[in-house]
Amino acid sequence: MVNLVDELSKAYNGDTWHGSNVLSLIQAANPQKVFTHPIPNAHSIAELVLHLTAWTEEVIDRIEGQIAKEPSRGDWPLPIEKTEEEWYRLVEDFRLVNEKLIRLITDLTPADWSSAVKDQRNRELGTGVDNSQLINGLIQHHAYHAGQIALLLKF
Repeated sequence: MVNLVDELSKAYNGDTWHGSNVLSLIQAANPQKVFTHPIPNAHSIAELVLHLTAWTEEVIDRIEGQIAKEPSRGDWPLPIEKTEEEWYRLVEDFRLVNEKLIRLITDLTPADWSSAVKDQRNRELGTGVDNSQLINGLIQHHAYHAGQIALLLKF
């Protein structure tokens, strides 16, 4: 069986097969460019980081037994300010929430991994799955948005 703790750790800050992990990409971003939209109608790097943070927080809530919902920050929260200090706060929030989730799932038992997330299946919200499917989905989510961030870093 795949070790999902290890896979999440890789997607977040490890040696990924698909390219750079999401944290290294975020840390490579120029703080003066992260709030810009170099691709019309696309999200900025800062917006992507906020989105990733919001959904990681929501996954923590679900693992802890709360009913599945849209993240409390919203699906696509917007930066409060567009400053270098705000950027560093966003990066730190992303780092802290991922490290919290990794610590949390490190202690899951086999029965915990197969426990269902509360709610009926809703593909858009990622509900109606067990905890292993939930974490696997977050790993895919991190990889997907890491690709977007990598593309935006080229501008």
